Amino acid sequence: MSGTRLVRALATTAVVALAIAGCGGGGNDSSGGGGTSGAAGPTKAANAADPRGDGKAQCNNASLAYIGTIAGDNAALGLAILNGARLAVKQHNAANPGCQVNLREFDSEGSPDKAPGVVAQAVNTPDILGVVGLPFSGESKAVGKTFSDAGLVTLSPSATNPGLSKNGWKTFFRALGNDSVQGPAAAKFITNDLKASKVCVIRDDSEYGSGLAAAVKEALGSKVVCEDQVKSKQKEFAATVSKVEAAKPDAIFYSGYYTEAAPLADQLFNKGVTAKLVAPDGTKDDQFVKNSGDAAEGSYFTCPCVPADEFKEFTAEYKKLANTDPSTYSAEGYDAATILLKAIDGGKKDRASVLEFVRTYEGQGLTKKFKWDATGELTETPVWSYKVEGGKIVKNKPIG
Repeated sequence: MSGTRLVRALATTAVVALAIAGCGGGGNDSSGGGGTSGAAGPTKAANAADPRGDGKAQCNNASLAYIGTIAGDNAALGLAILNGARLAVKQHNAANPGCQVNLREFDSEGSPDKAPGVVAQAVNTPDILGVVGLPFSGESKAVGKTFSDAGLVTLSPSATNPGLSKNGWKTFFRALGNDSVQGPAAAKFITNDLKASKVCVIRDDSEYGSGLAAAVKEALGSKVVCEDQVKSKQKEFAATVSKVEAAKPDAIFYSGYYTEAAPLADQLFNKGVTAKLVAPDGTKDDQFVKNSGDAAEGSYFTCPCVPADEFKEFTAEYKKLANTDPSTYSAEGYDAATILLKAIDGGKKDRASVLEFVRTYEGQGLTKKFKWDATGELTETPVWSYKVEGGKIVKNKPIG
């Protein structure tokens, strides 16, 4: 999509955007933590856990698993996590000749329908002692009981629906803040930073999109002047665009994934809608920028993830492995795999002991300090804002 009228509208939006602080992301210098604008991102803590350990680990027939989308819809989000886990395991194995850990990969396609089948394969593979995943909330909900019944611990770097930790599962741990954290943070950013008093909230039909939209709406209160729901794989959004045009909002919050967000953004801006677009972590990916073209410029994201651009060694090694910069949740995937590797290096040889190791774990990672409460929720949950500037996702500022 292009056109001079749209370009002029976007230029106006960009000028306003530049007044708000800068930015930082990852993939191809965008989604995960690249960029130089905005507040300073965190640097690697001196005591951050290292998957290489002391190089003296001893183990036999130990495996971890990544379970999540690899080739399905929104696959870029899953691949960012998988490559983070791959890097941690690669570094570990290179440093520990006496403990070679396998990373088994299972493609759930991000689907609540397909996830149970591949999870059954994983839980029936005895050498798998821990799981990095699942990335999405809907698939996580579909398989949480299966993991719990099998005693197989899971560390999700990206599933944010708050209800996941309220099911009594003993093996579910979240490596980021949930949408009860992100929702109010997004509302605060929209209100305080973007100065919006009229907001349209649009959600997709996923567990993730619905849950986050509810949290944002509650936090925004009377500022919500319109809302709508779109469907997975939807391509045409004329009805939604008409609702937004009629409401004349200052900002739009889209609660969902980049597959639908990109054409929606394109169609909104093609109609001359100049309201600031804000989307969450499920949209914060280079594919959104690529697929929405000029419409992406000046849009914002919220994410319970930290920019990775100051993690110099991690970024360089990730790029060697994946041939791209880290993206959203790459560093969180790395941290999750590192914690599970530390369990194995500490002599944990079965699922029960690895689960207990994680349950009582307390330590610094690249992205944050990791310590969980009794429900598997973290006690430290940073949220950052990002934006699209010059065709790249760059960090903006932490939302405090």
